[in-house]
Amino acid sequence: MKKIVFLNGEYLEEDKAKVSIFDRGYLFGDGVYEVVPVVNYKVLDKQPFLERFDRSLSELELKWPYSKEYFLEMIDELIKRNNLKEGGVYMQVTRGVAPRNFSYPIDISTTCTAFTFEKEVINNPKAKTGVKVVTVPDIRWKRRDIKSIALLAQCIAKEEASQKGAYEGWMVEDGFVTEGTSSSAYIVKDGVVITRPLSNAILPGIRRRLLLELSEKHNIKVEQRLFSVEEALNADEAFLSSATTFVLPIVESDGKKIGNGKPGEFAVTMRKMYIDSALKTAEM
Repeated sequence: MKKIVFLNGEYLEEDKAKVSIFDRGYLFGDGVYEVVPVVNYKVLDKQPFLERFDRSLSELELKWPYSKEYFLEMIDELIKRNNLKEGGVYMQVTRGVAPRNFSYPIDISTTCTAFTFEKEVINNPKAKTGVKVVTVPDIRWKRRDIKSIALLAQCIAKEEASQKGAYEGWMVEDGFVTEGTSSSAYIVKDGVVITRPLSNAILPGIRRRLLLELSEKHNIKVEQRLFSVEEALNADEAFLSSATTFVLPIVESDGKKIGNGKPGEFAVTMRKMYIDSALKTAEM
């Protein structure tokens, strides 16, 4: 059975969905994207997703191609047509099709695409074993708070991590960890969860936002500050978060065990808190 995708108002079999070679997303990476997790055929965290997508679009002076209500209906329709029980929906909006010119063209229609993918997110086996990370240079541009489709620097970093046998790369700038190539980064020291504060230097992760809200609700102490590579190596534990991994413990960094080299208490607690909340959302 062929996957059904969304392209500019139409639901098409994946091999029938075509985009012009003059689309600015293809030529310049001129666009933004989002990924939303799906559990039990339901989209999670709708409002934070809409808010972040809206901000990214605004920062690039892009308009919503449809109303937010239509967008949510489109996502639900894709889930239904692809019978997606668990995984995610990827969607992106580019500035559209125009002759190649660096300045923004006037009065053109955006290109909107979306598709589903299957992934085991609730019972991810890596949550039990933990994962390894390695540090890599952060060579990205200066507006990392925008969820841009231009991800070449992250691809380079992820490939470097993969070649070193790691699950994720922790990007480093001026001696401090910014974030993972596709995740938010956290360490734990003396009972305190530490994560970098929001700025143009990192993406405002939705799972990060929700984990911090849940931490406050459950009286878990959090410090939002920069942390160094040395601090990370000497942390009691570490973990990461993202749309379709939720929370994963980190058991090793740059070949050195973090803590006792096993998933830590805070990572396990954070994952459980988020999943419990997510499942309640999925049942609504």
